[in-house]
Order: sequence, then C-alpha cells, then structure tokens
Amino acid sequence: MGLYPLKFKTIFKDKIWGGQKIKSILGKDFSPLPNCGETWELSGVKGNISEVTNGELAGKLLTDVIAASPKELLGERIHSTYGEEFPLLIKFIDAADDLSIQVHPDDELAQKRHNSFGKTEMWYIMQADEGATLISGFNQDLDKESYKKYFDEGKLNDILNREEANAGDVFFLPAGRVHTIGKGLLLAEIQQTSDVTYRIYDFDRTDAEGNKRELHLEESLDAIDYKKYDQYKTPYLDKQDERVGIVSCQYFSTNKLHLTENFAVDHSGLDCFKIYICLDGKATVAFDGGKESLAMGDVVLVPASIEKYQIETSGGVTLLESYIGK
Repeated sequence: MGLYPLKFKTIFKDKIWGGQKIKSILGKDFSPLPNCGETWELSGVKGNISEVTNGELAGKLLTDVIAASPKELLGERIHSTYGEEFPLLIKFIDAADDLSIQVHPDDELAQKRHNSFGKTEMWYIMQADEGATLISGFNQDLDKESYKKYFDEGKLNDILNREEANAGDVFFLPAGRVHTIGKGLLLAEIQQTSDVTYRIYDFDRTDAEGNKRELHLEESLDAIDYKKYDQYKTPYLDKQDERVGIVSCQYFSTNKLHLTENFAVDHSGLDCFKIYICLDGKATVAFDGGKESLAMGDVVLVPASIEKYQIETSGGVTLLESYIGK
C-alpha cells in the first residue's frame, strides 16, 4: 500500500497555565480536562507517540508507519541522519497565564545529560490578547557570573528582553535562549523532537496539591546563551499566493503560505516529508491517489514519497509548511 498524507489524533496536555482557546478558537474538545495548555499534534516523543486517524493506517502509531516505510515517509536523506526517529514536534500552545521562565539545552548538552536531542524551536503567534507580551533572550550582554548576580538578587526581570506579540509575529528560539510565553497568547510551535526543559523561575506558583514545580537552576547555567542580540522577532514580508520563507535553520525550515487560489507543490529532490499546519481557513491536499482536507487547527504530514500535489482552496487558507532543508 502506498503512503498518503497522514492526520493524527491530538494529544491534550493539562497545564497549570492553560486556558480555553484550544477549544474556543481551534475547536478541539479537551474534556474532561478543565483547561488545556498544549496540544501535541505530531509527535515522536516516547510516551507521546502520535496515532494516525485517517485512511488505511488509522490506529497505527507514527513509529509503526516509520518502521514499515522509513525512507518513503521520512526521505532517504532524513532517514540516514535520524534513523527511525521523527525529528520534529508540532504543538499548539494556549497561555492563559505566563509560562515559567525557561531554557532548553543544545544537542551536545542534551545528548550528554539526557541522551536526547536539544530543543531549538519557533513560535508563530495565531492570536494575541491586547497587550500580550513574551520574553525572548536578554536586553544586555551577560556572562554566567553577572547573570547569577541578577538572579540571586531577585532582579531577573531587569535583564530579560520582553517583546509585544501580535497575531502573525514569528519568534525563532535557538537552544540556549531564555524565554517564556506570556499570558494571552495562542501560538503554533515547531521544534526539535525533545521534551527537555530547564525551568528557571515559575513565579512561586503551586499546583492543585499545593506543590511548587521543580526548578533547574544549576542545570540551566551551562545551557544559557548569555549574549544580547539585535533582533529577537523574525521579520518577514507577508505575500499572497506564494511561498514566504520565515525560518531556516539546520533543524527545520518553515514557510508561510497565504493562499487565495490553488497552489501546486513540487518538492522533487528535497528527499524529506512536509508538514502543513492550518492557521486559518480551509484547504484540500490533492495528490495522485486521493484528497485530504485541512481546516483551522489541523496538521497533516505529507510523506517524502509524494513529491507533487496541489493545495486547493476556494475561500482562502493560511498554512505553515515545515520540513528539514538541505
């Protein structure tokens, strides 16, 4: 049986800071959870493996599909680098309150400490309440000693770079960049397959049992990039009916597609899968063998073996297109 564009069962995550937008905006019912902070839409993380919901492979786990057809799904190039591990993790995140201030280790440190990939990621802001902000990086150059001094004196806020965030904004977060998602933001997150987070500060919050969440202060010191950067928000020029590149790094490339008409895709020679995240509107992925629909909040994985297809839309659609570039 040939592979086809795959859709997956949403994995819902109850978080202390989660809200209702996963249901009210994205239309995903997370009951019986009281709120939902994250959905994992496409995951190869152990214990959270995505399950196919469409077509003949419905009920199969992502890992089963890869094991049966590794080069067809991933692409020979990706398979030779990652083996049978799916290299990307796709989430939606709804912050009704600020997330903890945190950092993720790079590949080298994560491999050494956790036998894991590091975590470089990007955010695309889907909806923002008025005045919503986030933290990305520092507002001044630091080193480990000066950072510790600010931290020990309770002045972490003095050195963090806070940015206004609005719908359509993009933030690229390489491993090592201190960050947090601020309350009032709904976003799509594309990241390396990793669940390693070092929590630096959590606003002294307690869970339902009255316990504070674990912090990782010492572990984080060797993971942090202490430099200040000139620009933390990723600039791009929004255009209709063409592919707009917004992020390109060694771990993934992401384009934005704002389509008002049908759009032909030909990734011959890429030798990699493609992931489409539907931000708004509706579309159909039409390929030689069938069609797969997409609506707001849907994610579809197009196998590497399907190199030519068409994204069809009548009322317009906005998509993120992610893959691993050469």
